[in-house]
Amino acid sequence: MKNHIFGILQRVGRSFMLPVAILPIAGFFLGLGSSLTNPTMIATYNLSAILGPGTPLNTFLTILKQAGNALFNNLPIIFAVGIAIGMAKREKEVAALSAVIAYFVMNASINAMLTSSGQIRADGTLAPDVLKGMVTTSVGIQTLQMGVFGGIIVGLGVSVLHNRFHRIKFPNALAFFGGSRFVPIISTIVYVFVGIIMFYLWPTVQEGIFALGTLVAGTGYVGTFIFGMIERALIPFGLHHVFYLPFWQTGVGGTMTVAGQLVEGGQNIFFAQLADGATTHFSADACRYFTGKFVTMMFGLPGAALAMYHCARPEKKKVAGGLLFSAAMTSMLTGITEPLEFSFLFVAPILFVVEVVLAGAAFMIVHMLNIAVGLTFSGGLLDFFFFGILQGNDKTDWIRMIPVGIVYFFLYYFIFKFLIEKFDLKTPGREENQQETRLYTRKDYHRYNSDKKEFEFIALLVRGLGGVNNILDLDCCATRLRCTLENVDLVDDMILKETGSRGIMKGGDSIQIIYGPSVTIIKSNLETYLAEQGQIPFNYVEEYVEPLVDKIYAPLRGKRLPLQEVPDAIFSEGMLGEGFAIDPSDGKVYAPVNGRISAIFDTKHALVFESDLGAEVLVHIGIDTVRLGGRYFHILVEVGQQVEAGNLVATFDLEAIKAEGYTAITPIVVSNSNFYNEIKVELEKEEILTLIK
Repeated sequence: MKNHIFGILQRVGRSFMLPVAILPIAGFFLGLGSSLTNPTMIATYNLSAILGPGTPLNTFLTILKQAGNALFNNLPIIFAVGIAIGMAKREKEVAALSAVIAYFVMNASINAMLTSSGQIRADGTLAPDVLKGMVTTSVGIQTLQMGVFGGIIVGLGVSVLHNRFHRIKFPNALAFFGGSRFVPIISTIVYVFVGIIMFYLWPTVQEGIFALGTLVAGTGYVGTFIFGMIERALIPFGLHHVFYLPFWQTGVGGTMTVAGQLVEGGQNIFFAQLADGATTHFSADACRYFTGKFVTMMFGLPGAALAMYHCARPEKKKVAGGLLFSAAMTSMLTGITEPLEFSFLFVAPILFVVEVVLAGAAFMIVHMLNIAVGLTFSGGLLDFFFFGILQGNDKTDWIRMIPVGIVYFFLYYFIFKFLIEKFDLKTPGREENQQETRLYTRKDYHRYNSDKKEFEFIALLVRGLGGVNNILDLDCCATRLRCTLENVDLVDDMILKETGSRGIMKGGDSIQIIYGPSVTIIKSNLETYLAEQGQIPFNYVEEYVEPLVDKIYAPLRGKRLPLQEVPDAIFSEGMLGEGFAIDPSDGKVYAPVNGRISAIFDTKHALVFESDLGAEVLVHIGIDTVRLGGRYFHILVEVGQQVEAGNLVATFDLEAIKAEGYTAITPIVVSNSNFYNEIKVELEKEEILTLIK
């Protein structure tokens, strides 16, 4: 039960990442627009000629400011849609539409209850006994002030309804309303009642939220210290988003009246003050939940990187230096720290414990110094410039961050250096001689993610995850691939490390694999692979159809072999599909089906055929022959060309390939094998494969 809840929390946390991803551009627009249209700033630097009211640049910057405001003012519905997309397992676009509908319906229901109870008068004004800030306007509807929590309630609820009902089947008379069409229908019905329930429940919840925020605020600097430690300590588990988001976006992080409007949440308060020209100094109490990040990300962790470099073995210093410098710059510029943190988290957890304590202290120190620098996503130099330096020291006290940061740089450096040398910690560059010094390198990623190797890479990843049938759901955050599995015990850690993983974390039925910032590409390719293997059915409707029988013929002359005898595990273990192999006696390749050419590899060593009945047949001439770069191969057909079984489609120089040291054994596999109920392999017959669907 505990592991199940942990897995759910991880999914919730990663679903927050999609709506959170919009904050940087929203903050950039708002920060740039507010700063450069501020009358005081324009007057101070005598820029009225180019930035004054009525100038084209002022108009453009005002547009940016309003665009940023529009995004921040509509975060609840953005979160509703983003979370629904993130939590939905299939047909995510239906979940997104359903979330929009549910959000409107819920707030309309609340509005109706407020009106019928007399709290909102017929002219739209509030009754005198309604507490200020209790009612707000969201998407044009007067409703309870639920903030981002309202969006979260909709997003999570709709995703549950979607995952439960998106494949529901009705009798023939009602079949039109089945499947994914039923999701917005049931969401509408459910959220009418959710709105009614929220009318009665939310005022009590709001009181509890404010009480929790008061408790955190009441603990003063100690509370800030504890918050900073918990936020950093949750990084390895991927739960930090779940923890900090309420403090950033809801009343848990405090409330403040800005420009006559009650604003909830530390980040929302900062951006409301940013948009308010009357603000003289941003609230350090509101910024206590994120300003401390700049100290560790811009100064502390680069100091740790320098310590790890100086502790590296002499023969590995050059490699380690390049990797650590790149990771340190990533932390400084963008605030993405995982490349550095995961370089020591698993091999030297004591260093992470030290970082957690120092991070908590950083949050507390900047709070004590009244430093108030906002951020959108993470505490890197870009956010520091836009929301600290550009806003002026009078509003942010950003200059005080510099001496604190310098002290932190040396604290991290000397503490990390001492512990690494004292306990002989195996940080990058200190591995045993036979071990490779690794972090996130462009070379590594391209080796596994290049066009020529992508198919094999994804197949290897699937194998490491226990096979196609073991993968139930997948998603990713900024650096990690997250998978929900049928049986986590089937995972092969060694295979996953071969794919370039820098760390693996398991919890319940889920696993996180750390790849780095390009993980989104891996996730996309893996989704495509699973869809092609039949594991992610789209618009599936079960109905009886007459079985289809397809025949696959031998594309080469020579000795026929079971697929298990191919000297390559990816083929022999059926990772790419079922089939057979041929040890060729000559260099001619014939079409194995009646159909068309659906793909020809750039290196000409492999072709994919699509039969008239839908079988996808890969003919891979030789093993590892991709390395020949097309030498010795000659293709006689084009992609899209129709062929008949037995047509000559390619030739190759068999002896030259063997002379280069490659085996010419050619696997012939049906890449969409999972679409077939039965595949018969009969090597002695003319029709070697019989596919029954």
